Amino acid sequence: MSGVLAENWARIRGKVAGFLTRPMALAFLPALSLGAFWIGGDTALIAAAVIMPLIYMLIGGLDSNRFTFGVGRVASGMLDKSLFAAMVQRTFDKAQETTLTSATFRIEIDDADELAERYGQAASDTVVSRVSERLIATLRDGDAIAQTGDFKFSICLQPVRQLDLELCIQLAGRMQSALEEPISIDGTSVYITSSVGFCQLSRISNGTAESWMEAAGTALREAQHHGPSAIRAYSDEMKRKSQTKAELREEVAKALESGQIRPWFQPQISTDTGLVTGFEALARWQHPERGMISPADFLPAIEQADMLERLAEVMMFHAFNALKEWDKAGVVVPKIGVNFAGPELKNPRLIDKVKWELDRFDLTPERLTVEVLETVVAGAPDDVISRNINGLGELGCSVDLDDFGTGHASIASIRRFSVSRIKIDRSFVMKADLDPEQQRMISAILTMAERLNVETLAEGVETVGEHALLAQLGCNHVQGFGIGKPMPFDQTLDWIAVHNAKLQDVPRIIGNRTG
Repeated sequence: MSGVLAENWARIRGKVAGFLTRPMALAFLPALSLGAFWIGGDTALIAAAVIMPLIYMLIGGLDSNRFTFGVGRVASGMLDKSLFAAMVQRTFDKAQETTLTSATFRIEIDDADELAERYGQAASDTVVSRVSERLIATLRDGDAIAQTGDFKFSICLQPVRQLDLELCIQLAGRMQSALEEPISIDGTSVYITSSVGFCQLSRISNGTAESWMEAAGTALREAQHHGPSAIRAYSDEMKRKSQTKAELREEVAKALESGQIRPWFQPQISTDTGLVTGFEALARWQHPERGMISPADFLPAIEQADMLERLAEVMMFHAFNALKEWDKAGVVVPKIGVNFAGPELKNPRLIDKVKWELDRFDLTPERLTVEVLETVVAGAPDDVISRNINGLGELGCSVDLDDFGTGHASIASIRRFSVSRIKIDRSFVMKADLDPEQQRMISAILTMAERLNVETLAEGVETVGEHALLAQLGCNHVQGFGIGKPMPFDQTLDWIAVHNAKLQDVPRIIGNRTG
């Protein structure tokens, strides 16, 4: 409640300050002073001389660090958040009352968190300071700007008669170009990029000043999804996507509990025998109204709802149930892979939970493969995550290092976490049979894995050529659309039957393994 009152006070103060600091308002000061003297004599004149400065101080009119005449730019060029909000409101109101128009911008430094990690906090602060100066230099005196996050800035343009899409894009480009100039810190040149989102006032119908700024924020998030150095203009389509994401966040808990979100299973096969060596459980959401929802859309919603741990529980339950059903059907599926992200791995009781689920389904630990992203392993110090991964390995579970080659996991990390198998990222596999450079990269990974006595699995295998090459180079397992797409459980039994039947007529592909 206090925050709302503070915001309302800032808005009122901004409007009053904006009126009292206009030249036309200041022109009335001599007349007011003369009127006070005429009515009350010297006493009234002295009182007016004291009261008027107090009023200006109260609403910020005499603060040189806040307002100048006209639009309220601070002396340094940067407004604080509350005064910036008041200026956006004022610009919005003025445009509504006239034929003028404007635009709001949100700009944020890309990969900003890495700045402090790589150069230190002091250098990061210097970068932000330089960015502030450069942004101010690209704007006109009448434009308002504020720092609205650690590495984020908001801008509201002074109302003008014409402001089309091309002009807004050009201004966004000028901002990006200014920021991309190297920043010298202690003799080191630091290079940064930025993402920009903007919203023309004409795009907001029946909206408010707040919704106008929120629209620019929505455009910024869209730009960041296509970044770095992306620029996006707000559109109605973005609004619909944003509303859908908000709805998904509200529905995700119900979907998890009602069984709408379940695993689909993607097969993994041996390059030596061709037999199924396992399945990976991949989350899929079959929405009763929207149909199949992409994991790229609902997984962020689950993360934002802080329900990744619950997702892992659901996936593990259905994965273990699938193992039991395969066993009953008499088909051989040695193990199943379940993805574990940071939140699950931070649970001190994770090992006990996995033990309980294995006992519940009467399964041995080696039937479970714990899939951990390389980025999680690379960033995990000797804490709960480390103890859980090692504890699961000691329990007898296999540990797969997922998306290998895209993060920064060292060889020491592979040994420290008792990794059983590394999964070569699909970016290395794609067109590998046609690209000698890709082949050399894969060979290097396979040689390292062989020396470490770690198995390998290639992801994203889509063609016969890729499959054959990986087998010849010595990769142990393959997975991808060229082998089998993710499928619901009731389709896996038919797929296994068809696949095993094909093996009767196909000669075995033997790789050039030396061990």
